[in-house]
Amino acid sequence: MTRHPGLGRLTAGLATATVLCVTASGCVTVHGELEVLPGAKKSEAAQALKDFTDAYNAADKAFDPALDADRVTGALGAINQAGLKARQTYNPDGNKAHKPLVLDDANYVIPKKAGWPRWFLADTDSNRDQDGGKLDTRWLVVFVRSAPDALWKASYLAVVPPSQVPEFTLDKDGLATPVEPQDKALAVAPAELSASYTAYLRDGEPDVFTPSTATSGWRETRRTTRRAGFSYQYIDQPLTGATFAPLGLRTEDGGALVFFSSKHFERQTAAKGLKPEVNADVKALLTGEVNSSLTKERVSSQLVHVPPRAEGAGSGSDAGSGSGSGGKVRMLNRLPGLVAAKGE
Repeated sequence: MTRHPGLGRLTAGLATATVLCVTASGCVTVHGELEVLPGAKKSEAAQALKDFTDAYNAADKAFDPALDADRVTGALGAINQAGLKARQTYNPDGNKAHKPLVLDDANYVIPKKAGWPRWFLADTDSNRDQDGGKLDTRWLVVFVRSAPDALWKASYLAVVPPSQVPEFTLDKDGLATPVEPQDKALAVAPAELSASYTAYLRDGEPDVFTPSTATSGWRETRRTTRRAGFSYQYIDQPLTGATFAPLGLRTEDGGALVFFSSKHFERQTAAKGLKPEVNADVKALLTGEVNSSLTKERVSSQLVHVPPRAEGAGSGSDAGSGSGSGGKVRMLNRLPGLVAAKGE
């Protein structure tokens, strides 16, 4: 969860700013905004969490994406807005099964950094699980703010067991340390995670991820997917620009907890006389007419633990000889969502 290197541009509200400069980390900063400061006050963080939850519940109850559009961004925003748009199409009277989301027991992990944008992590307990035992989870929500007069927006969400929430590196004031996008002290630099992941899904290389349902398991599922009369094609693309940039925090074990985004296409082509099936969500987001092929487009956010780079190893495919998880990136959570579909 490093500070968003390209999350939006500074607004005209910074009237005193006359010169923009780009720091080594890629963050846009302004003269007079170079002091290293907490990303947010805890009171601001608590209010941002409340504002997001209120907006999310209003939007979910009405199935109206406009009701939380100004409280979400990035991968979470793309998934949330497309999902609400689809459900609104076939549930115009709203969500009859709506159950308000509650996020409490919040622990705010706030990094210190210079300039804008700023961000923090809310480690929360939701009412969507069973407290205690194997089904207990924590909801990790990343909030970003692009300028002093901008709203806090939720950009990433991951749901993990409490045991998967690491100890973060904190200073004497309790502030966390953000990870730079090009940090070479890690097995894989955060800026390279999306490209490494999509290349791995395509080719099996670079082999920098531990086996899991979202890595080796997903490759195997694709390889073995068969249906008479149909063929399948997959395209995976890195997603790193603007609000989709990776964000990471240094952990006590020398590694980092990092969120990153990616985009995935699945094309299903039918033999003559057959047609791909179209469910309600796909139909609601569909452009074109499904005759012989259907392409589904998904945005996905991933939460990973990246170990420190082994001594003498390079970043990427040469970094797999460290300790702990074998020097490889460990996938903790993947949150995908359909955002578009095209028929041909």
